Amino acid sequence: MDKKQVSIVMGSDSDLPVMKQAAEVLEQLGVKYEIDIVSAHRTPEKLYEFASNAHKRGIDVIIAGAGGAAHLPGMVAAISPLPVIGVPIKSSNSIDGWDSVLSILQMPGGVPVATVALNGAKNAGILAAQIVSASNSKVRNSIIQYKQDLKAQVLNKAQSIKK
Repeated sequence: MDKKQVSIVMGSDSDLPVMKQAAEVLEQLGVKYEIDIVSAHRTPEKLYEFASNAHKRGIDVIIAGAGGAAHLPGMVAAISPLPVIGVPIKSSNSIDGWDSVLSILQMPGGVPVATVALNGAKNAGILAAQIVSASNSKVRNSIIQYKQDLKAQVLNKAQSIKK
């Protein structure tokens, strides 16, 4: 069985359309991941068990997405020794997404959460892969290729508008 390197968690299945972007880019970069729903408010026992044990299961990085009050990323970071990347999600009950952004971004000293843009799960996946790449040259090479591909896409688009 392949070791999962990144854990993607979200507060609700309504967050899945955003959070699957992290999964897609991790697949593209060759990073093994797991994905689950862990609600900070509705399943606090599951949250505690997950955050307490992720590192014991070999996970290297956690991506946590949440909308509304968005406590999941901060609570995971409060419990887990692993790096946590928070994805604020514009949910149906949010205040245009700002409540989620600020809930994840404004963490107290000692409990960091790396925060990406609203609905920015793709960047969370890339950042998680970059963290993994610090000790995994295969993933690092995938990221180098990914960035070269981005550069080539931009140069091709720039050339195409000049014609």
